[in-house]
Amino acid sequence: MKRFWRSSLTAALPALTMFTLDKVVPWGRSFDEYQKMFAFSADAGSLRILGCGDGPASFNCEATHRGWSVVSCDPIYRFDVDQLRERIAATSTEVLQQARQNAASFVWDVIRSVEELGKVRMAAMNDFLKDFPDGRTAGRYVDAELPFLPFDSLSFDLAICSHLLFLYTNHLGLTFHLQAIREMCRVAREARIFPLVMLSTEPSPFMDAVIAHFGSEGFDVSVEQVPYEFQRGGNKMLRIRHPG
Repeated sequence: MKRFWRSSLTAALPALTMFTLDKVVPWGRSFDEYQKMFAFSADAGSLRILGCGDGPASFNCEATHRGWSVVSCDPIYRFDVDQLRERIAATSTEVLQQARQNAASFVWDVIRSVEELGKVRMAAMNDFLKDFPDGRTAGRYVDAELPFLPFDSLSFDLAICSHLLFLYTNHLGLTFHLQAIREMCRVAREARIFPLVMLSTEPSPFMDAVIAHFGSEGFDVSVEQVPYEFQRGGNKMLRIRHPG
């Protein structure tokens, strides 16, 4: 079954020695989707949040306007806004066509059609594009990628990762997952990852190993249901917290 790739995946594949924009399919989600995917509580606005692999999501932009403290990292942030806008325009039609072909893999309740999906995603990405130049200058968009991040240990309260880990189980190995999650736990007191299913909508076979690994190191590890499901079966997040 053919699927579209999210922005950061290509940078993580060992076979690729250079990250280039023509290998990226940018696809961004909104603040409202992030809020539901990661089950943010009422005090989330007081946290220092790191978004890993945020791509062209509007989460950073919208959160900043609400007074939140958010830094996003993704290798696409090395490109300028015109390059990103051009790449989004070049790939969005194909992404929506693939969503149409695989419509049975999605839950069409909040977003009710492929056409509405296109409007929601393009609105989010357009907000990102408007915010990106100033946000990059302000240090809110950082050219960096898992599993190695250029941030001090515990410099964030919460690190989140949307639609990369577990989703691309068949492209990213277990070692990469363990390294990436360990890095998220190094830079933040808590890590949250969504979703926990693969592109096929089946649960990732890495889940048990990841839970056992970090549980054995003393982390508080839990799988929690969230109020968001667009990919069928994708309504849970992994939550890993430092002890104490």
